[in-house]
Amino acid sequence: MPATLLTGTPLTGRVAVVSGASSGIGAATAQRLAELGARVAVLARRKDRLEALVETVRAAGGTALAVPVDVTDRDAVHAAAARIADQLGRPDLVFNNAGVQHVSGIEELRLDDWQRQIDLNVTGVMNMIGAFLPHLTAAADDGRPADLISTSSIAATRILAKFQVYSGTKAYISHLTRLLRVELGPRNVRVATIEPGMVDTELPDHVDDPDASALMAGLINDIDVLRAADVAETVAFMAAAPRHVNLTEITILPTAQAI
Repeated sequence: MPATLLTGTPLTGRVAVVSGASSGIGAATAQRLAELGARVAVLARRKDRLEALVETVRAAGGTALAVPVDVTDRDAVHAAAARIADQLGRPDLVFNNAGVQHVSGIEELRLDDWQRQIDLNVTGVMNMIGAFLPHLTAAADDGRPADLISTSSIAATRILAKFQVYSGTKAYISHLTRLLRVELGPRNVRVATIEPGMVDTELPDHVDDPDASALMAGLINDIDVLRAADVAETVAFMAAAPRHVNLTEITILPTAQAI
């Protein structure tokens, strides 16, 4: 287990929303936020996974709500936001985490893979912002902490062959966050990205390019890579900071990862 940065229940009274919560970083973060006192809504397409996660949170004494939704469906995300506000209270912490990774050479023209990444990694992110931003600004206006944290990647800045579309979507998220801070920082809404390196999750399972698969498998086998719980603890630390402190862009890498 990773060392924890936080103790007690510093997130008591907060309502958190986690997208991409059916596995990996999303599931681990939802659990950690609940452990720290937040009421947590978990969003993803896989209803069975969400229900199992909610059972785990409740068994540990936390509060969680499963909201099966495809974040690429704008109307469904807005409906989810209304349901969460009604059942848990107005959200003031949004972890915009849903994403997918496909890797291929540009000349392979995997158009469906390109579009899937754009739909989920860009449009899905924007749908979440559109649905939950009014809740965040209202929380900030009430004098409460308000956080919009999105999952980017070190791929946003690394130049890796065959990662062009995935890296482009993550660069979009990182730069969007910088731009949003110009507008939302003065409103006391904290906007941040977390940019992980190699994490041992199921995300690489979508990758069928042999070069990329070998790269990822090599890292997992050769070095002590990140666990989802490491990223979750970092997200929780960002959210638990004093209201006037915005940790805007955190890159989290395995110590031994050089690329």
